[in-house]
Amino acid sequence: MKLPNVYADGHFGLSFELFPPKTEAGEKALYAHVDKLAALSPSFITCTYGAGGSTQTKTLDILKQVKQNTKLPVASHLTCVGATRDDLRKYLTEAQAEGIDYIVALRGDPPKGETEFKPVENGFSYANELVSFIKDEFPSFGIAVAGYPEKHQEAPNMEDDLANLKRKVDCGADSIVTQLFYCNEDFFRFRDRCQDLGITQPIVPGLLPVTNLAQIKRITSMCAAKLPTGFIEELGKNDDADWQTKVGIDFATRQVQELIDQGVPGLHFYVLNKSEATLQVATQVSPPLSTLATT
Repeated sequence: MKLPNVYADGHFGLSFELFPPKTEAGEKALYAHVDKLAALSPSFITCTYGAGGSTQTKTLDILKQVKQNTKLPVASHLTCVGATRDDLRKYLTEAQAEGIDYIVALRGDPPKGETEFKPVENGFSYANELVSFIKDEFPSFGIAVAGYPEKHQEAPNMEDDLANLKRKVDCGADSIVTQLFYCNEDFFRFRDRCQDLGITQPIVPGLLPVTNLAQIKRITSMCAAKLPTGFIEELGKNDDADWQTKVGIDFATRQVQELIDQGVPGLHFYVLNKSEATLQVATQVSPPLSTLATT
């Protein structure tokens, strides 16, 4: 299915994001979790790769196996970090040969230890350049790009950040997947401002159900996402893992239910190579996500 069709004509697009495991045991466990998630009838599954493309080969191997196991479309992340045009062309050619369906086109974060992004010679400085490159040379790929309901942490203000997003979609992006967030009002405000700018591509909330307070504090500190004070306080009432998981799943269920009720075109879950929390949320909302995903 073409990426624009995933969200077209009232179809609800459900997707999950993986990352390459570091061990053989981790990879085996990943496929077991993917099999469980596939029962929700997702539209596609994505996989990231390490900083500077350090796990690009593993990313393609995983996506190839996921596609073989599930028969679902798959998407590879691709960034500009440390990559020349020739490097990107080589990767995209290989991805195409391996049957990858979509590309999540990103500028990428500066390498560890660096405070600002610096393109390599004959590379790209911005994600919109990468989108144009893919669109021109590899038009068979569907292209998703990132959006930031709370503003990208490097953007001086929301206006500049939204203008950058507009450039990405004008260059050929088919859909927008947001950074994780925990206040739906931020998403609705972001969606409204995108519409005011004439952005018509589907805007898909990116969500990460919380199962551990320390973990989510670390993750949100890296991407400058806010955690509601009351949510943090509730999670912090008990150090017990089961308690924090229950609180996180209850919060995610309420968040997802409101998003569904407000007519989002789909949902994208950052599953952290697990399945349990997402599966619980998927079955607790009404209608269940498996039902929505098949409509």
